[in-house]
Amino acid sequence: MESEYKLLGGAMVTLALATATLVVVPYLQLSDLPPSEGLKPYTSQQLRGREVYIKNGCVYCHTQQPRAQAQAPDFKRGWGRAPVAGDYFYDRPHLLGTMRTGPDLLNIGARQPSADWNLGHLYQPRAYTPGSIMPSYPFLFEVKDKAEAGDKLVNLPPGYAPVGQQVVARPEALDLVAYLLALDRTYPVKAPPDSSK
Repeated sequence: MESEYKLLGGAMVTLALATATLVVVPYLQLSDLPPSEGLKPYTSQQLRGREVYIKNGCVYCHTQQPRAQAQAPDFKRGWGRAPVAGDYFYDRPHLLGTMRTGPDLLNIGARQPSADWNLGHLYQPRAYTPGSIMPSYPFLFEVKDKAEAGDKLVNLPPGYAPVGQQVVARPEALDLVAYLLALDRTYPVKAPPDSSK
C-alpha cells in the first residue's frame, strides 16, 4: 500500500511540474506582451468573418503559423516570416491549426489581396487552383437570374459560372473574405531582446 502512495505522489508531482513548466511559466512570460507594431484590431465585419471561418472548420485544414526559415520551406513558399507572440494579440481563441491540408493562411491577405479572387475561390476552389481538394461553399452565395442593386457579384472564370445566372455573395461570404484579407502579418517586427546579457 505504501508503494501505491509513493507512485500516486510521484505522478502528482510530475503533473504539477509539467503544468508549471508548460502552462504557468509561458503565461507569466506572455501575459503582459503588447500587440506587434502594425497589428490592428479586427473590425466588427472581420470578427463576424472569423466566426464564419471557425464555424466552417477552416482551421482543420489551414494553419495560421508559418514556420521559421530554419525549420521549413514556408518562407520560400511565400507564406511570410515566422510569427511572434504579439501577432496573435487580438485572436481569441487562437486559430493556429494543427494540419496543413491546405496552405497556411496567416498572410493570405498579403499573398492574395483580391476580394474577388477570394470570393470566387470560396465558391469554386478548382476554378482558381486546379486539383484543389478544398470543398466549395455554395451556401455562402446565392445564384440569381439577375443581381439587384447592392449585390456583390462573384466573377467566375469561364466554364464555372452557372449558365444564364449570376452568383452573388451573401453577407457571410463578404465577412469571411474581410477576415481573410485582414490576415496580413507582413509588417516588420523587432528582434527579441538579447537574454544572454
